[in-house]
Amino acid sequence: MLQGKVLIAQGGGPTAVINESLVGAVMEARRFHTVERVYGAYHGVRGIINEEFIDLTRETTQNLELVAKTPTSALGSTRDKPDAKYCAEIFQVCKAHDIRTFFYIGGNDSSDTARIVNEQAEAANYDLNCVHIPKTIDNDLVINDHTPGFPSAARFVALAFAGANLDNRALPGVYIAVVMGRHAGFLTAAAALGRKRDDDGPHLIYVPENDFSLEKFAQDVKSVYDKYGRCVVAVSEGIHDASGEPIATKLAKRIERDAHGNVQLSGTGALADLLTDYIKDNTDIKRVRGDTFGYLQRSFLGVVSDVDAREAREVGEKAVQYAHFGDDEGNHSGSVTIHRTGFYSVRFELSKLADIGGKTKTMPREFLHENGHDITDKFVLYLRPLLGSGMHDMAQLRVYTVPKILKKFKATP
Repeated sequence: MLQGKVLIAQGGGPTAVINESLVGAVMEARRFHTVERVYGAYHGVRGIINEEFIDLTRETTQNLELVAKTPTSALGSTRDKPDAKYCAEIFQVCKAHDIRTFFYIGGNDSSDTARIVNEQAEAANYDLNCVHIPKTIDNDLVINDHTPGFPSAARFVALAFAGANLDNRALPGVYIAVVMGRHAGFLTAAAALGRKRDDDGPHLIYVPENDFSLEKFAQDVKSVYDKYGRCVVAVSEGIHDASGEPIATKLAKRIERDAHGNVQLSGTGALADLLTDYIKDNTDIKRVRGDTFGYLQRSFLGVVSDVDAREAREVGEKAVQYAHFGDDEGNHSGSVTIHRTGFYSVRFELSKLADIGGKTKTMPREFLHENGHDITDKFVLYLRPLLGSGMHDMAQLRVYTVPKILKKFKATP
């Protein structure tokens, strides 16, 4: 049962709709008379161990609704990846403040943190419900059909590539854009939803689920360029060769690593530059340009999917309901998961934290084209309902040619 004090935190990369989940949880929790206070921790689990709390019970409903429609993490976030010792500190703070329910909005690392804290509370015979609220633009949480944050980021990627394709059509050349996704290629694959005509880009899509060959990459680009006179390429930051070595490290002279020791793939722009240089050095194509979408795709204003926003709010509300009423088996702790039904509708379940934490979902083979550089219609059908309403349409001039007068009399050299 939901009672006493409630604590909510946000972890990992921000998204365009993560605050919908926050507000959904806060407002739903405030409905229960058994709830004494709803606290928010500044900057995720680090804010918990530093006891940096704000009292969300005192926030107005009007302002909460405005925050819900605002992208990025309103409570701030953290990249801390707690181990058992770190989680023990979280648990001690929860005990000191008499926290009885802990909601953590985040990805698979966040669900694993909730699992460890929950197990420590059970071992200490302390009544603490821990509920994970799903969030990630990578769409890599297992069990879930999709994850809040992904549809809006996918909408951004699809529209960005649609615009890049129009630009590339006007000034032909090779355009390469790097999209987030270390292990899963869902977001990069979303670039395909920006295509309308057979010759629209992206003409090539490379995801981490397939091995990447630089030699084959150059051949693919040259083949498309020879056919259309241009080529648009979508590349996941996590592409790797057959040995598993990231292409970014294979080409880079200097390697950056993040706080967890992982090779820094996002935010540097290095991979796009390295790939454009490779095309210039290994083909006769002269006009080659590269971009890195970076943080833009996570919290971009104006491209939020209405489906994503609605479901993000619902998972926050369902988390509170599960914490209070439990699921059909009487569980009050777990991870809220999204399951697709019918052509497009969803239902929610409370899954075990141990089944989510530390695991990564990748694109199924049925979503990947056998040519190794495209996606299938099954992926298009999977993603299209998630992008929401109001996707922009694109038109181009019909070509009514006028006969030449002077040029037709000139001999071909």
